[in-house]
Amino acid sequence: MELSSLIVSNNKKHFLVVFIGLVLIFNIALITAANEESQIYTVHLGERQHDDPNLVTESHHDILGPLLGSKEASRESMIYSYRHGFSGFSAKLTSSQARELSEHPDVVHVTRSKNMKLKTTRVNDYLGLTPTAPTGLLHETDMGSEAIVGVLDSGIWPDSKSFNDNGIGPIPARWKGQCVSGEAFNASSCNRKLIGATYYSKGLMSKYNGAFNAVEKGEVMSPLDKIGHGTHCASTAVGSFVPDANVHGLAQGTARGSAPRARIASYKVCWNNEECFTPDIVKAIDHAIRDGVDVLSLSLGSEVPVDFEVDRSDFAIAAFHAVIKGIPVVCAGGNDGPEKQTISNVAPWLITVAATTMDREFFTPITLGNNITLLGQEGVYTGKEVGFTDLLYFDNLTKEDMQAGKANGKILFFFQTAKYQDDFIEYAQTNGAAGVILAMQPSDSIDPGSGDIAYAYVDYEIGMDILLYIQTTKSPVAKISPTKTFVGRPLATKVARFSSRGPNSLSPAILKPDIAAPGAGILAAVPSGAGYELMSGTSMATPVVSGIVALLRQKRPDWSPAAIRSALVTTALQTDPSGEPIAAEGSPRKLADPFDYGGGLVNPAKVADPGLVYDMGHDDYVHYLCSAGYDNTSISKLLGKIYTCPSPIPSMLDVNLPSITIPYLSDEITITRTVTNVGPVGSVYKAVIEAPQGINLQVSPETLEFASNTNKITFTVKVSTTHRANTDYLFGSLTWTDNKGHNVRIPLSVRTRVLNFKI
Repeated sequence: MELSSLIVSNNKKHFLVVFIGLVLIFNIALITAANEESQIYTVHLGERQHDDPNLVTESHHDILGPLLGSKEASRESMIYSYRHGFSGFSAKLTSSQARELSEHPDVVHVTRSKNMKLKTTRVNDYLGLTPTAPTGLLHETDMGSEAIVGVLDSGIWPDSKSFNDNGIGPIPARWKGQCVSGEAFNASSCNRKLIGATYYSKGLMSKYNGAFNAVEKGEVMSPLDKIGHGTHCASTAVGSFVPDANVHGLAQGTARGSAPRARIASYKVCWNNEECFTPDIVKAIDHAIRDGVDVLSLSLGSEVPVDFEVDRSDFAIAAFHAVIKGIPVVCAGGNDGPEKQTISNVAPWLITVAATTMDREFFTPITLGNNITLLGQEGVYTGKEVGFTDLLYFDNLTKEDMQAGKANGKILFFFQTAKYQDDFIEYAQTNGAAGVILAMQPSDSIDPGSGDIAYAYVDYEIGMDILLYIQTTKSPVAKISPTKTFVGRPLATKVARFSSRGPNSLSPAILKPDIAAPGAGILAAVPSGAGYELMSGTSMATPVVSGIVALLRQKRPDWSPAAIRSALVTTALQTDPSGEPIAAEGSPRKLADPFDYGGGLVNPAKVADPGLVYDMGHDDYVHYLCSAGYDNTSISKLLGKIYTCPSPIPSMLDVNLPSITIPYLSDEITITRTVTNVGPVGSVYKAVIEAPQGINLQVSPETLEFASNTNKITFTVKVSTTHRANTDYLFGSLTWTDNKGHNVRIPLSVRTRVLNFKI
């Protein structure tokens, strides 16, 4: 009895110790969770499991509620419920809660919110989109009058003349979107042109814990665009006709978008020119799918390292659902060129755009005392001429000289290098200078300038000419005249220096960019002021393509987003409209290759009649996901149904793209592609091969015959190398021609790896 009591007593003591230990651990866990900072996470659940959006949202609370302790806590935590185009939600969670949620059987994956960046007239005449032509894409689509372009950007300035609805018919009946009132924006500002205007700020507000000071940031909580980027992009894509648009008399002409009668749906997701949060972007895409847009245009993106499409990129997943539902998504490639592997927005379901110059330049005349006139570029000075005055080399001046006023009324000449990156023009103006000549690396962007001081930009070569003049002249003088516009054939097209370049750093076998369009010195609408400004960037090239895609969607409503992308790529130009080869600015300048401009310069005159297309659908995108190494569970959740990747895993080289990119060629390989005839029945095409140097290509069959009962044909390309050492990428092309005007060209990029250093 005593022994038994002792055992029971000891067990009670042991239980008490264990219980106290568990309580301590639980309290420590609670304290840790309480101290752990909450952040915004997006939870992706793939395809919707309910048609009723309210049931979709309830299912989200069913997942989040148990984790947080109640549905009430779930409602307080949840920022957005994505319930129209796909299923998912964004919520404020700790990292431990996010990890626990990622293990839920219904969750595809969980990602932390990130900030994406904005990628910021003559264009359409340059590309041949002429409204007075009796034939062509503009004529055949009534200039896009039934198309709706969704622009995700910094909002819209509704009072711009570019958004007038003169001559535009009723709003398409399928439109389900709305205009939302807010600060300094009345929903009545919308019309038959601007048919949707909404804003998304919950992600932004959560980041600032509700303390975002819009006034301090120069913003308003409404669809109104305060920085101009969104207005500029929207008017570039689908702006109405505005005669005599100009910037201080320069670049004068009729402003209009690529699809001047198409409708605009503006989704404001970017604030203060820099803050574009993924939860807001994903919600805007969710609504755009519901609203009925025909094209999504996003002049924003991330930086290197790019995000994995399924594991990390909220935007890429949302875009995937849009594309699967037939909505092309057109994105900026980025402004981090000319360095290699800087291209962003690299998912194979996106249309990724590079930027080129065009046949218009702005030159600022600089006349030296020896009567030699040099032409400054990239700046736009519209003030009064600064007559002949002393020209001083800044490096010869001391700080004391500047303080003593030695620069007063003079023109300062300065070499801007990595060592000197401050705003020299502002510094010179503060010290009384009358003008500045700045020698710098070319950027191909057009700087509209500010302030009262005259200025001109030159490259280092012209800079050395000016320096030689200064050093060999006793009293050097110069004058700076206002900028002049030059248009015409002497100015060949080039891929802009700032335009991001391939190869694709995430999936090297997927060619990016896809296509190029003018993006340097684009004149389009901005808020108030003069009403129009010049901007440069892949941000500006993107809406050029978006407008063309809108026309194509109206002309070919049965085409998939992949068919549209194929038509853009296979009809693109490798020479500019005047016939000159397209170069790529860099160090050094070279002929452009597929990593600079994808298929080439967009060619709206041919894009609606490509002859053949390299189409892709649901199965092709899944092929890519399997080949990229995503697991069956993630793919199944993304698709909303059970899917198992085949064994062996398919090759990424066989994804049905309008390009062939081989990052590692050692032994002979065989690549497969399928083309669909969208031209006349009975068409016959023959292969024309331009092989990369030292690469053997064999196409089978060499002739494609599309009988009345055949509209798809699969062909193979055997590829081998004669190189005995590792090479850089070499380029060529494969063209299917019917000798009746259809030349279906895809770019080839091959890199030999005899010794493969990949482990």
